[in-house]
Amino acid sequence: MNFPDFYDLAPVIRTRDPFAALLGAAHDGILEYRYLDAVRLAGHSCPTVAGAFLIGRAALNALYPDELAERGAIAVHMPAPEHEGTTGVMAQVLTLLTGAAAANGFHGIQGRFKRMGLLSFADHQEGEAICFKRLDTGACVAVELDVSWVPGDPAQSGRLMAILQNRADDDTRVTFANTWQARVRRLLLEFADDPRVIRVTPLQPPENKNEN
Repeated sequence: MNFPDFYDLAPVIRTRDPFAALLGAAHDGILEYRYLDAVRLAGHSCPTVAGAFLIGRAALNALYPDELAERGAIAVHMPAPEHEGTTGVMAQVLTLLTGAAAANGFHGIQGRFKRMGLLSFADHQEGEAICFKRLDTGACVAVELDVSWVPGDPAQSGRLMAILQNRADDDTRVTFANTWQARVRRLLLEFADDPRVIRVTPLQPPENKNEN
Protein backbone atom coordinates (compact mmCIF):
# COMPACT_ATOMS: atom_id res chain seq x y z
CA MET A 1 0.00 0.00 0.00
CA ASN A 2 0.97 3.63 -0.43
CA PHE A 3 2.05 4.32 3.14
CA PRO A 4 5.45 4.99 4.74
CA ASP A 5 7.24 1.75 5.59
CA PHE A 6 7.77 2.68 9.23
CA TYR A 7 4.06 2.33 9.97
CA ASP A 8 4.61 -1.44 10.02
CA LEU A 9 7.47 -1.07 12.50
CA ALA A 10 5.49 0.92 15.07
CA PRO A 11 4.31 -0.77 18.27
CA VAL A 12 1.22 -2.98 18.03
CA ILE A 13 -1.55 -2.74 20.63
CA ARG A 14 -3.43 -5.96 21.46
CA THR A 15 -6.70 -5.97 23.38
CA ARG A 16 -9.50 -8.38 24.20
CA ASP A 17 -13.04 -7.25 23.50
CA PRO A 18 -15.75 -9.53 24.97
CA PHE A 19 -18.40 -7.96 22.75
CA ALA A 20 -16.33 -8.75 19.66
CA ALA A 21 -16.02 -12.33 20.94
CA LEU A 22 -19.78 -12.61 21.52
CA LEU A 23 -20.60 -11.46 18.00
CA GLY A 24 -17.85 -13.49 16.38
CA ALA A 25 -16.15 -10.36 15.07
CA ALA A 26 -12.74 -11.61 16.21
CA HIS A 27 -11.59 -15.01 17.45
CA ASP A 28 -11.65 -14.92 21.27
CA GLY A 29 -12.27 -11.17 20.95
CA ILE A 30 -8.58 -10.50 20.34
CA LEU A 31 -8.05 -7.25 18.43
CA GLU A 32 -4.75 -5.88 17.21
CA TYR A 33 -4.39 -2.18 16.51
CA ARG A 34 -1.55 -0.83 14.43
CA TYR A 35 -0.57 2.75 13.81
CA LEU A 36 -2.04 2.51 10.32
CA ASP A 37 -5.47 1.99 11.92
CA ALA A 38 -5.12 5.33 13.69
CA VAL A 39 -3.94 7.00 10.47
CA ARG A 40 -6.93 5.67 8.57
CA LEU A 41 -9.26 6.87 11.31
CA ALA A 42 -7.78 10.37 11.48
CA GLY A 43 -7.04 10.64 7.77
CA HIS A 44 -3.50 11.87 8.47
CA SER A 45 -0.30 11.08 10.36
CA CYS A 46 1.16 13.62 12.75
CA PRO A 47 2.70 13.79 16.24
CA THR A 48 -0.77 14.25 17.73
CA VAL A 49 -2.16 11.06 16.17
CA ALA A 50 1.01 9.12 16.94
CA GLY A 51 1.09 10.58 20.43
CA ALA A 52 -2.50 9.57 21.14
CA PHE A 53 -1.70 6.06 19.91
CA LEU A 54 1.25 5.86 22.31
CA ILE A 55 -0.74 7.39 25.17
CA GLY A 56 -3.36 4.67 24.74
CA ARG A 57 -0.68 1.99 24.60
CA ALA A 58 1.00 3.26 27.77
CA ALA A 59 -2.29 3.48 29.66
CA LEU A 60 -3.37 -0.03 28.71
CA ASN A 61 0.02 -1.47 29.62
CA ALA A 62 -0.09 0.27 32.99
CA LEU A 63 -3.65 -0.79 33.81
CA TYR A 64 -3.22 -4.37 32.58
CA PRO A 65 0.44 -5.21 33.20
CA ASP A 66 -0.02 -8.98 33.14
CA GLU A 67 -2.89 -9.50 30.70
CA LEU A 68 -4.51 -8.11 27.60
CA ALA A 69 -6.48 -4.94 28.23
CA GLU A 70 -10.24 -5.40 28.14
CA ARG A 71 -11.58 -3.10 25.47
CA GLY A 72 -14.92 -1.61 26.51
CA ALA A 73 -14.10 -1.79 30.22
CA ILE A 74 -12.08 1.41 30.44
CA ALA A 75 -13.25 4.97 31.04
CA VAL A 76 -11.32 7.88 29.57
CA HIS A 77 -11.43 11.49 30.74
CA MET A 78 -9.99 14.18 28.48
CA PRO A 79 -8.60 17.25 30.31
CA ALA A 80 -10.16 19.82 27.96
CA PRO A 81 -13.41 20.45 26.07
CA GLU A 82 -13.79 18.28 22.97
CA HIS A 83 -13.64 21.25 20.59
CA GLU A 84 -10.43 22.65 22.06
CA GLY A 85 -7.12 22.19 20.26
CA THR A 86 -6.31 18.59 19.39
CA THR A 87 -8.54 17.12 22.11
CA GLY A 88 -11.13 15.72 19.70
CA VAL A 89 -8.54 14.10 17.43
CA MET A 90 -6.82 12.40 20.34
CA ALA A 91 -10.13 11.27 21.80
CA GLN A 92 -11.08 9.56 18.53
CA VAL A 93 -7.86 7.55 18.55
CA LEU A 94 -8.42 6.61 22.19
CA THR A 95 -11.96 5.49 21.42
CA LEU A 96 -10.52 3.20 18.77
CA LEU A 97 -8.12 1.61 21.27
CA THR A 98 -10.25 1.49 24.42
CA GLY A 99 -13.83 1.38 23.15
CA ALA A 100 -14.72 4.31 25.42
CA ALA A 101 -17.29 6.47 23.66
CA ALA A 102 -19.15 9.68 24.42
CA ALA A 103 -22.93 10.12 24.34
CA ASN A 104 -23.12 8.73 20.81
CA GLY A 105 -21.60 5.37 21.77
CA PHE A 106 -23.19 1.91 21.96
CA HIS A 107 -25.70 1.75 24.83
CA GLY A 108 -25.16 -1.94 25.54
CA ILE A 109 -27.32 -5.04 25.82
CA GLN A 110 -29.18 -5.58 29.08
CA GLY A 111 -26.57 -3.60 30.96
CA ARG A 112 -23.56 -5.27 29.37
CA PHE A 113 -21.07 -4.07 26.76
CA LYS A 114 -22.01 -0.43 27.28
CA ARG A 115 -19.60 2.03 25.65
CA MET A 116 -21.76 5.16 25.80
CA GLY A 117 -20.59 7.66 28.40
CA LEU A 118 -17.20 6.06 29.01
CA LEU A 119 -15.48 8.98 27.29
CA SER A 120 -15.85 12.38 28.95
CA PHE A 121 -14.44 15.85 28.44
CA ALA A 122 -13.60 18.59 30.93
CA ASP A 123 -15.65 21.77 30.88
CA HIS A 124 -12.44 23.79 30.89
CA GLN A 125 -8.72 23.09 30.61
CA GLU A 126 -7.70 20.94 33.58
CA GLY A 127 -4.09 20.30 32.59
CA GLU A 128 -2.49 18.04 30.02
CA ALA A 129 -2.87 14.54 31.44
CA ILE A 130 -5.53 12.15 30.13
CA CYS A 131 -7.05 9.88 32.78
CA PHE A 132 -7.86 6.20 32.25
CA LYS A 133 -9.87 4.09 34.69
CA ARG A 134 -10.53 0.35 34.83
CA LEU A 135 -14.20 -0.17 35.53
CA ASP A 136 -13.68 -3.51 37.29
CA THR A 137 -10.94 -2.57 39.77
CA GLY A 138 -11.13 1.23 39.78
CA ALA A 139 -7.41 1.46 39.04
CA CYS A 140 -6.55 4.81 37.41
CA VAL A 141 -3.59 6.27 35.58
CA ALA A 142 -2.92 9.68 34.10
CA VAL A 143 -0.86 9.84 30.91
CA GLU A 144 0.76 12.97 29.54
CA LEU A 145 2.50 13.57 26.22
CA ASP A 146 5.48 15.87 25.69
CA VAL A 147 6.73 15.78 22.09
CA SER A 148 9.22 18.61 22.67
CA TRP A 149 11.81 15.89 23.28
CA VAL A 150 11.40 14.68 19.68
CA PRO A 151 13.57 16.93 17.50
CA GLY A 152 11.99 18.67 14.55
CA ASP A 153 13.35 20.63 11.62
CA PRO A 154 13.08 24.39 12.28
CA ALA A 155 12.76 24.97 8.52
CA GLN A 156 9.37 23.23 8.52
CA SER A 157 7.43 26.34 9.47
CA GLY A 158 8.79 28.19 6.45
CA ARG A 159 7.99 25.29 4.14
CA LEU A 160 4.45 25.06 5.49
CA MET A 161 3.86 28.77 5.04
CA ALA A 162 5.07 28.56 1.44
CA ILE A 163 2.72 25.64 0.79
CA LEU A 164 -0.28 27.40 2.36
CA GLN A 165 0.43 30.54 0.36
CA ASN A 166 0.82 28.55 -2.89
CA ARG A 167 4.46 29.61 -3.24
CA ALA A 168 6.02 26.16 -2.83
CA ASP A 169 7.52 24.13 -5.65
CA ASP A 170 7.30 20.33 -5.85
CA ASP A 171 10.64 19.83 -4.11
CA THR A 172 9.52 21.92 -1.17
CA ARG A 173 6.28 19.98 -0.87
CA VAL A 174 8.09 16.63 -0.96
CA THR A 175 10.68 17.78 1.54
CA PHE A 176 7.98 19.04 3.89
CA ALA A 177 6.03 15.77 3.77
CA ASN A 178 9.13 13.59 4.21
CA THR A 179 10.44 15.70 7.07
CA TRP A 180 7.04 15.69 8.74
CA GLN A 181 6.82 11.91 8.67
CA ALA A 182 10.44 11.58 9.77
CA ARG A 183 9.51 13.22 13.08
CA VAL A 184 6.49 10.94 13.46
CA ARG A 185 8.80 7.99 12.78
CA ARG A 186 11.18 9.07 15.52
CA LEU A 187 8.30 9.46 17.97
CA LEU A 188 6.95 5.97 17.27
CA LEU A 189 10.21 4.07 16.93
CA GLU A 190 12.66 5.88 19.19
CA PHE A 191 10.55 7.53 21.90
CA ALA A 192 7.59 5.17 22.40
CA ASP A 193 8.91 4.04 25.79
CA ASP A 194 10.70 7.23 26.79
CA PRO A 195 9.24 8.43 30.12
CA ARG A 196 10.13 12.02 29.23
CA VAL A 197 7.75 11.83 26.26
CA ILE A 198 5.05 9.50 27.62
CA ARG A 199 4.58 10.10 31.33
CA VAL A 200 2.39 7.65 33.26
CA THR A 201 1.25 8.48 36.79
CA PRO A 202 -0.88 6.16 38.97
CA LEU A 203 -3.88 7.94 40.49
CA GLN A 204 -6.48 7.48 43.12
CA PRO A 205 -9.85 6.85 41.39
CA PRO A 206 -11.24 10.30 40.44
CA GLU A 207 -14.58 11.34 41.87
CA ASN A 208 -17.58 11.93 39.61
CA LYS A 209 -15.72 11.10 36.40
CA ASN A 210 -16.77 8.43 33.93
CA GLU A 211 -19.05 6.53 36.25
CA ASN A 212 -20.45 3.45 34.55
